Amino acid sequence: MKYVNANDVLPEELLSMIREYYQGGYLYIPREISREVRRRTDYRIELEKRNHHIYLKHLEGRTNGQLGNLYHLSESSIRRILAGERRRYRKMKERIEQILPLWGMETRQLTQIYSSAWEVNHSYVMKAYSDKGQLERNIKITEILAGCNIPVAEIVPSGAGEKYVAYENFYFFLSRKLQGSNITDLKNKEIARKMGCAIARLHKAFLECEKEIAFWDNSLLDEMKGWVRENLAADAWKTVDRESYARAVKSLENVYGFLPKQLIHRDVHFGNFLFSEGSLSGYIDFDLSQRNIRIFDICYFLTGLLAEETEDAFTKKEWTENVRAVIAGYESITRLLAEEKAAIPCVMECIEILFAAYFIGMEDFKHARDAWEVFLFIQDCKEDI
Repeated sequence: MKYVNANDVLPEELLSMIREYYQGGYLYIPREISREVRRRTDYRIELEKRNHHIYLKHLEGRTNGQLGNLYHLSESSIRRILAGERRRYRKMKERIEQILPLWGMETRQLTQIYSSAWEVNHSYVMKAYSDKGQLERNIKITEILAGCNIPVAEIVPSGAGEKYVAYENFYFFLSRKLQGSNITDLKNKEIARKMGCAIARLHKAFLECEKEIAFWDNSLLDEMKGWVRENLAADAWKTVDRESYARAVKSLENVYGFLPKQLIHRDVHFGNFLFSEGSLSGYIDFDLSQRNIRIFDICYFLTGLLAEETEDAFTKKEWTENVRAVIAGYESITRLLAEEKAAIPCVMECIEILFAAYFIGMEDFKHARDAWEVFLFIQDCKEDI
């Protein structure tokens, strides 16, 4: 690389400004990236995000044909994308194959079922963590819930009697596979009612967990006023308009002090609640569990139904019927306060604004716009709710 004396190419006033930051050495000034190069880089990042999203949908059970229809791709393109994503996870699969003998097992069948979980020999699930503290907390949650007769996965100790094993900066634990599968009929009102019951039963058991474990206290209101607002402002309010944000936050602020807080699941969707022959058979994945307003779980589940990328979108009538069914199921176990029921539309709106802000922070503007569309749909359903 050829070095040039800055005195020969820079005006004196600019050189004086540079000396305020750096002088007496070599300074490399990179070539400006053209708009076209930036466009190609942005497009590559969007493709990577899309491909990962396709892979997660595949792990949830979507067929190649369904994925092709959702993403407007041929089945051969879907197969090629899935093959590429599998290659990304090959190293973790190799680690699991190497440590399974610690449980006295040989690998006959190892199938990835989530980004951090693999089904082993059709009977067990191996999960990988990079955070030891999170793993230990989740094991404790599972043990307490099992003591409350909540159907959770039974942890299988290693041959040395350890609840988990450390290997190559990761932590692995093995559990027995729960019976059941993910629900795919999103519009089934009876299943929606059972989901309401399931959330309420989990909430009651979570109160026992709080007696033994210290949990992170989170606040939806603080999030809305903090990082959510910062991300929306950084986007210059192009995805979510400032007035809608301000109205949602004000509505939440007016009722927040009246809403009961407790330990919640924080990631309630059909992928984490298993059903067998129409009945709940198990709860999984407590990675995001935290203290927050308890209606967050209800609202998160219901907004998630709208966010599902399916060919058969909810009508206003269908979705509001599911809202009623979930709340009726919940209240068959635990009564909601009048303030909670009144706050449900507002909390739903805030969740979608939060998602829009999250995706903006990830520079995933497609999903940010999708979250905003869900927000508008919820607004249109307010009176019916």
